Amino acid sequence: MTIVIDPKNKHIMRAAPRLMQILRVLARHKFLGALRGKGNWPAPKEVRETFEELGLTFLKLGQVLALRRDLLPASYIKELEQLHDQLPALGFGAVRATVEAELGAPLTVLFASFSETPLAAATIAQVHEATLHDGRHVAVKVQRPDLEEMIAADIKALSYLVSLGESLFPRLRALDLPVLVSEFASSLNRETDFNHEARSIMLFRTALANIPDLWIPDVVAECSSENVLTMEFSAGERVDLYARQHPDEMPRLINTLVRLTLQTIFEEGLFHADPHPGNVMVLPDGRLSLLDFGMTGELDEQMRESLTHLLEAVVKGDARAAAESYLELAPQGSEKVNRAALILDIKAVLYDIHRSELANISIGDSFDSLLRAGSRHGVHNPGEFFLLTRTFVILESMIRELDPDHDYLGSFRAEITRLTEQHFSLERIKEKTGKLAREMERLMNDGPGDTRRVLRRIAEGNLGRLQAPAIEALGGRVSRNLERLTIAIASASLVIGGAMLVNAPLPGWHHILGEIMVYGGILGTIIVWAGALRSDKGRGSGRR
Repeated sequence: MTIVIDPKNKHIMRAAPRLMQILRVLARHKFLGALRGKGNWPAPKEVRETFEELGLTFLKLGQVLALRRDLLPASYIKELEQLHDQLPALGFGAVRATVEAELGAPLTVLFASFSETPLAAATIAQVHEATLHDGRHVAVKVQRPDLEEMIAADIKALSYLVSLGESLFPRLRALDLPVLVSEFASSLNRETDFNHEARSIMLFRTALANIPDLWIPDVVAECSSENVLTMEFSAGERVDLYARQHPDEMPRLINTLVRLTLQTIFEEGLFHADPHPGNVMVLPDGRLSLLDFGMTGELDEQMRESLTHLLEAVVKGDARAAAESYLELAPQGSEKVNRAALILDIKAVLYDIHRSELANISIGDSFDSLLRAGSRHGVHNPGEFFLLTRTFVILESMIRELDPDHDYLGSFRAEITRLTEQHFSLERIKEKTGKLAREMERLMNDGPGDTRRVLRRIAEGNLGRLQAPAIEALGGRVSRNLERLTIAIASASLVIGGAMLVNAPLPGWHHILGEIMVYGGILGTIIVWAGALRSDKGRGSGRR
């Protein structure tokens, strides 16, 4: 399913019936008075009940707004977090029709058995237990019919309301509401596309294959489609229920949760954005099983690097570095931000964090405070940062529920240390060195020729008195200087990489390798300096 929002094509008549229904519900719950200002907002409970009455799309919108702690007061956030997405189950006839239409065969041909009673029924889909003809025990996730038309009408109505509100009340433009609606539609696209969820499951299975205490159910591709997703069945118990009977197992399971979260974020750029107890099961053999990959986030390499620097700055209490890393995470419009004021706000946030007791420090709350500080100064926070904040808030809340005395930050530090050691492993250094060498070789091979070609074209343009022979001589000098620059960059890289290894808290051989790299880099720098000195002397004698 694809939900398309075209801001230039808001045919209000198509969405008029739904729009009138929405307006009636908003009026009944005193929403329209909110246009007069914050003092006229409806009570938090009224807001929650409004979203519940408006149905599927607005339930999801309320859950998204529950993440926007930078926009709403805490009382509204707390109320919206209570929004549940359990709906009455679909009739089995509708389930059968969807499965057969999507998979192109009768239900009895596809499955040896298929339970008519769903295991769970939510807003987007419901899950049924089934068995394949080869004996595999599976769970079948079936999407509710007619979602596309329903959601598209609601998104169209929301887009119109936002456009109308900004026209009547220009101060609303500061909230970037069209961007919020657009990101919300994109989120619904991902959550209602089971092909996307299937790809996410395969990515997570690959990324976390080295964690022995974790099992992620595989996708049964031949029985899956855009609206039907068949997976291996997870015969486990909810982790919160398991914790009551096996409290001694919690430290191990919590460490596994922390490891899989940080490893996917910093190594793969992936994260499960909804790690609540209902999505974390414990198998009979004691392994964790992670379910429901409809809500996941992705971070590119630059965002992961900025996030790493941000965490380091928060730990060190460096407000300026934290502000710069935060703005790298949210680059859109960051050039208009008053950085001095933002740094002061972040300094206050870091002060509050560092004066707290160690056991009470929360990564999720720290990110939440940064989001609020940024929004106050006009930073457009990326959707991934909200999802990431949600991930840490839910994870920390679940860990405190499973074992209130567990040293969460200790688990966090241990995993960061492991990832650091892996980052500086011999295999990773060889990989990065090989990549650097290939880039340098390409630069050295292509640079001089490219330089000569560009300069030759300039010469052929007869630019003033600059003739081809002079250009060729200049090209030769530029090529030689480019080669020296390449060697200098490589030498500097060796020095920096070696220094990092020498200072890293790792086994002794890293220090030896680091010293060799530093000395090699210094030697390369001396060679470049000597070559440049000889060249300068040669040009000086030529002038004499």
